[in-house]
Amino acid sequence: MSSMDKVGRGLAHVLGIKLDYRDETGVNKVTRGESVYSVESADSYIEHEPTAAEWLRSLVPTGSQMMHYGINLFPFVKWIGKYNLQWLTGDLVAGITIGAIVVPQGMAYAQLALLPVQYGLYSSFMGVLIYWFFATSKDITIGPVAVLSTVTGNVVAKTQHAHPNIPAPVIASALAIISGAIVCFLGLVRLGWIVDLISLASISAFITGSAINICVGQVPNLMGITGFSARASTYKVVINSLKGLPRTKMDAALGLTSLFLLYAIRFVFQFLAKRQPNRRKMWFFLNTLRSVFVILLYTMISWLVNRHYGKTGRNPASKRSHFKILGHVPRGFQAAGVPKIDIPIIRSFVSELPATVIVLLIEHISIAKSFGRVNNYQIDPSQELVAIGVTNLLAPFLGAYPATGSFSRTAIKSKAGVRTPLAGMITAVVVLLAIYALPAVFYWIPQAALAGVIIHAVGDLITPPNVVYQFWKISPLEVVVFFAGVIVTVFTTIETGVYVTIVLSFVILIFRMFKAKGRFMGRVKVHSVIGDHLVETKEGITAVAQKSPENDPDKSVRNIFLPIDHEDGSNPNIHAEHPYPGVFIYRFSEGYNYPNANHYLDYMVETVMKTCKRTDPHLYARPGDRPWNDPGPSRWHKQTDVVDNRPTLKAIILDFSSVNNVDLTSTQHLIDVRNQLDRYAAPDRVQWHFACINNRWTKRALVSAGFGYPSPTDDSDFGRWKPIFSVAEIGGPDSAAAAAEDAERRELRRQRNDVEAARSFSAVQEVNSTPGSDPSLDSLEKEINASGAYAREASDHRIAVVQGMNRPFFHIDLTSALQSAIQNAKLHDDRYTAESKAAGLEDKESDA
Repeated sequence: MSSMDKVGRGLAHVLGIKLDYRDETGVNKVTRGESVYSVESADSYIEHEPTAAEWLRSLVPTGSQMMHYGINLFPFVKWIGKYNLQWLTGDLVAGITIGAIVVPQGMAYAQLALLPVQYGLYSSFMGVLIYWFFATSKDITIGPVAVLSTVTGNVVAKTQHAHPNIPAPVIASALAIISGAIVCFLGLVRLGWIVDLISLASISAFITGSAINICVGQVPNLMGITGFSARASTYKVVINSLKGLPRTKMDAALGLTSLFLLYAIRFVFQFLAKRQPNRRKMWFFLNTLRSVFVILLYTMISWLVNRHYGKTGRNPASKRSHFKILGHVPRGFQAAGVPKIDIPIIRSFVSELPATVIVLLIEHISIAKSFGRVNNYQIDPSQELVAIGVTNLLAPFLGAYPATGSFSRTAIKSKAGVRTPLAGMITAVVVLLAIYALPAVFYWIPQAALAGVIIHAVGDLITPPNVVYQFWKISPLEVVVFFAGVIVTVFTTIETGVYVTIVLSFVILIFRMFKAKGRFMGRVKVHSVIGDHLVETKEGITAVAQKSPENDPDKSVRNIFLPIDHEDGSNPNIHAEHPYPGVFIYRFSEGYNYPNANHYLDYMVETVMKTCKRTDPHLYARPGDRPWNDPGPSRWHKQTDVVDNRPTLKAIILDFSSVNNVDLTSTQHLIDVRNQLDRYAAPDRVQWHFACINNRWTKRALVSAGFGYPSPTDDSDFGRWKPIFSVAEIGGPDSAAAAAEDAERRELRRQRNDVEAARSFSAVQEVNSTPGSDPSLDSLEKEINASGAYAREASDHRIAVVQGMNRPFFHIDLTSALQSAIQNAKLHDDRYTAESKAAGLEDKESDA
């Protein structure tokens, strides 16, 4: 014992901590017999519990992990050295295409953010320029997007209402830096999984509601209607737009025709792509440039109509035009500089930060994951958070506002054949040229045409009815969440809709956790069938198996476990029942933790008590000894003995295949139920078997609670019990020794039809766990050799137990757990029968 162990034990003694408190249940009586299981033909294995120190060490990164972390912060170093001409060709085409699209869209979306149009160009430039350094997605295009621009505009409007002296670009830049810092921090500490907390129903509702909000909000610009706020709740904008139809201006002619033209061009090119598959790529590129074509067309119309007014003077064209035009757009990066951030500005929009961060996260990560699956690569969500975080941290130094991944531009970029994230550099060059070379052209762009571009781009984000119907077929409850989010967004704000959908999704998740229902499993023998013929023959070997060595005849007839109530949809005509009287198999449908522990175990106890009778019906000597909730028969009625044919409770098998972790509450509930059922089965003890435990900490918790080994029947004697251990060849199932053994096993079974030979990897050992038992009488070696599974040329290979021998009631699967439970139940019944006969003989002798 080390000095640290001595100090720890001494401190525990002073504090009254019982380090060996589990000895009170008699575990040492079992572990002292471990030498019984250690035999020459099988390697023994003692499973050790995980420790807190081991867990802490797993959290401390190693040197190689730190190096890997640093390299992953800049993913481009893994592929930039292999860049080639073929990649460059694809990136050039995709980069130029996106650059042509993002210029008109960026300007249009800047107006949604209540900012001058040049700020949309600044955001478009910085988004594509910075992202590729940190990107793990080749398809994503970062820049202004409709939904985030609308959220930014709401923040700007709310802040300026409280602080009119703060300019809108200052508010937007500060919002970008603070939200970017939060997202970047989440990415650096590798919390990208946090996005998975937001369900698909929430995302779809948020995007659909936002798209409806944006489309309705652009109708006044499309029609030239003024006199009310287009940023009010969606239903108010609809009402006010209908009231304002008589005030429609010339803008409607440009807006409606531009919107019609956008949809007409898309329809024509999609039709041509179907009719001419060999020219599909050409039609695709022409289709993607429809927004550019419409903007250029209506810009030319605007210039032809208003050119005689001029751009300067007392009454320039921007004031005298019969429809709204953009007007002066400054050349270059006029807003470049250090963003202004102070406490009053942050305090003015701090309540809007959660919604902004959520929009940044869910738009970008959901798009990146979708296109990663489509194009057969994986993204790193945490690294993507770093990418958009750094982008929003640095972009405001050139005047940008919050930006994230764009769905429409990402889809076009993917179809355009982008090869690497470096395509963003090409897009940045195109945007840079627009910022310096095209401001004179931007002057004449009609506002109504930009509104048409926005409505056309955002309209595709609305979830179509067919998708909603598919949601209904998959999960009707989540469709309620979807419509609730859309309705709340329409009647309140986008931010409120985001919160409502997330909260409702969590409520459904928690409800399902609390109401998770366990199921009792019954054993059913099934046969494999090919066509209308059973696979196995009377000899147990099929013609198919003889022709194909890969087919194992042992699998043709096998036991499976089905829910007794057939709630899983299995055929109710198949009779599934408890595998043995008084033995129950109980499966947890989901995790087993404090929210659902009571619900699980209450149902289990209720069913067990209905199915089984008390072991000793006369356990209570006097009526006053009975519990109040089991008072027994009335004293006014003559008590008659009623024959109860129900079995007594012997064992419970818990299937932990869906359980990853347990906590204090769930473990304590399990202890309480064990004590309750032990009292019900008194003077016997219920044996608890666990199958398919897949977490070492779960095993540690259960062992600490007294599970995993036999319960003593009294203070000094365990009785006789049968541990069943699954063993396997260390060389693996594909080794030569295993193949030879399999052939011999088939031959032996055909000749002898020996039941024991079919149990190829299970060894049954009956031992007396009392200190006086003789290991030589019932050794595991004898059982293995007798079964014939490993009798041939044992020197050619070695076998070992699969799980720890110090925990005989933890089993690798339900079959071994059931075998152990039934063996011990039969042993108990045989012992009880023998004792009853002996008691009957004694009674007869005493009567004589």
